[in-house]
Amino acid sequence: MEKNQIIELRTEDMLDDGRAFGRYEGCAVFVSGGAVPGDVVKARVTKAKKTSAEAELTEIVEKSPDRIIAECPYAESCGGCTMQSLLYEAQKSLKEKQVKAKLMRLGGLDDPKVNEITGADTLKYYRNKAVFAVGPHGEVGFLKGKTHYVIDIDDCLLQSDAAMVCADALRAFLRESGVRCIKQLTVRTAFGTGEVMAVLESESREIPQAEKLIEMFDDAVYSLGCCEDGEPAENGKSYSLESVALIHKGKCHIIAGKPTINEEVITEDGRSLVFEISPQSFYQVNPEQMERLYDKAAEYAGLKGGETVLDLYCGAGTIGLWLLEELRRRDAEAFENTRVIGIESVKPAVIDANRNSVINGVINTRYICGKAEEELPGMMGLAKLYKWNEVNERVEREPEIKLEHADVAVLDPPRAGCAEPLLAAVVQAAPDRIVYVSCDPGTLARDIKYLTANGYEFIECTPVDQFPWTSHCEVTTLLKRL
Repeated sequence: MEKNQIIELRTEDMLDDGRAFGRYEGCAVFVSGGAVPGDVVKARVTKAKKTSAEAELTEIVEKSPDRIIAECPYAESCGGCTMQSLLYEAQKSLKEKQVKAKLMRLGGLDDPKVNEITGADTLKYYRNKAVFAVGPHGEVGFLKGKTHYVIDIDDCLLQSDAAMVCADALRAFLRESGVRCIKQLTVRTAFGTGEVMAVLESESREIPQAEKLIEMFDDAVYSLGCCEDGEPAENGKSYSLESVALIHKGKCHIIAGKPTINEEVITEDGRSLVFEISPQSFYQVNPEQMERLYDKAAEYAGLKGGETVLDLYCGAGTIGLWLLEELRRRDAEAFENTRVIGIESVKPAVIDANRNSVINGVINTRYICGKAEEELPGMMGLAKLYKWNEVNERVEREPEIKLEHADVAVLDPPRAGCAEPLLAAVVQAAPDRIVYVSCDPGTLARDIKYLTANGYEFIECTPVDQFPWTSHCEVTTLLKRL
């Protein structure tokens, strides 16, 4: 193959970044531009190597039986939903296949047990968190794939109504005021309570005419619960803007309303949990699928009472509290004898976790602020811990908790996965079961390879489709100590 050559091939698979994969004359070809598995396409080679090539789609010769017409008008330009042109059943099958392939290729597992993916019932407007980029001319939307160009978005089929009206309000404000210091808008919507938070990321500490913008946000959110005549909407849904925050140089300031919003989750078996969410704390973006994900994590944890549970990268404490609540429902006495130790590096999230314990009537939790890869080794006596004293000197400090053993470890790291010092400390703690919740099957597989080489056996995993229409997938995994 040569650069700019037009080739014809049938695509077989799709990568995480939305590129389709096929073979031409024995070479692997990665096709960008919207091809889906099963398409026969013509593509122009943009980069050629000895055994592989990159290509750009020029024509679909024969459509895949799984191809559908993308409903979103921005499907071809926005970099978010790479599976808009694929049947939902085909999306699930593809994600399940990708999880297993990565566990084998990167994790060194031979035919791992991957359960059927847990699909979503709600395929539209399921996200409770929207992150909008702001362009230099007042555009409010998402970045075009692999660029820094902001596409102005009038509607997104994944985001809540509250998120979209806040985006519209910001766009109108920017065009009327000429303000250009705002670079990002994050909108968090609590589906259970209707509370809404808007978080602005700005190049300056003060936003000109901020009072006007807050008023526009408030009017936009309030209007969702009303018809044009001002009467309540027929669906009975109402929203309220409860918080507006400003992030400047990484520091968060509340400029209107409360520092947190409340979310209530009522499970299928009637349990109710309330979570406080602050601007910078982590909370699962799909509440419907979160329940299924956490139920599977609770099943894998298998708490019977009396255990010490490590909740690492704990965020606002949601998984640990979910596990304890599930145990309390089954056995109140066993619940009282079980404790959760959480570690999280984001201080506001740790505050949320402590508050969430109090709100839900749980006293057997302890949350530590710090990097999990530093705090856990320190707690285990495997490494020294440090702090900065009053004169800005780095001095040694004692760990908040000393720990020799844990019964269950729950790992829920960011996309980059776990740092090796953390995995080493987990192995030293020798929990009987490790429950690994991952949003990136690739780094999950890498970390499983370390754990299986250090005394643990991979039992099974269950993919959960938290993100329909996108290439992303959440996976809950169980490992047991040999």
